[in-house]
Formats: sequence, structure tokens, C-alpha cells
Amino acid sequence: MTDIIDVDKIKILLREFATVRDWDQFHHPKNLAMALACEAGEVLEIFQWMSEQDSMKAHCDNAVKNKASEELADVMLYLIRLADLMSINLATALENKISINNIKYPAELVKGSAKKYNEY
Repeated sequence: MTDIIDVDKIKILLREFATVRDWDQFHHPKNLAMALACEAGEVLEIFQWMSEQDSMKAHCDNAVKNKASEELADVMLYLIRLADLMSINLATALENKISINNIKYPAELVKGSAKKYNEY
């Protein structure tokens, strides 16, 4: 199954979700960024005490996979809502960031290395 996300559709759904609950008063970039960080922390919590090997097999455990699915969805929803409020086109932002990373991390210099761009 292809993993296609219609970000514009989700933006509209999130706007409607917030509006009918009168949550726009709380959905400011600062608050959404904090919520996004909290949800990312919940993703970390799933894997916190797993070994690297166990984390590589986590997708085989339905309970872990379902929990990760929910938390990743929360991260994505906050991310999309924040991008919407900031008038950021995520497709463009992603393409731009990949271009930047291609410059910062040239394959011939970083292949097989986990060093940061300022360490090589």
C-alpha cells in the first residue's frame, strides 16, 4: 500500500477540529511547538529501555507498533497544524531541506559515517 498523505486535506480537517472545539485560542505556534515536542517525547518513551536489537524488531510486536502508530500520528498532526499556522508549505520545506542536506552531507565525504556536517 502506498503511503500518500494529503497534507492540505489534513490541514482543513485540523482547522475544523480546532474551530468546533474553540481551540484556536490555544493553537499558537509556541503552544503547538511545545505539544509537538511532548509528542515526540512519547515516541522516545516507547523505545527508551529497548536494546538496539529489540527496537529493530519492534514492528513485529503489535502492541508496540500500535502505540508507535498513535504517537507518530500525534507528532504529524501537530506538525501539520503548526505548519498551517506558519503558512509553511511542507512539500517545499521538505524538498528544500533535502537539498540543503545534500550540500551539508556530500556522499563522498560522509558515506558510512555518523559524524555531523561540522565534524568532517
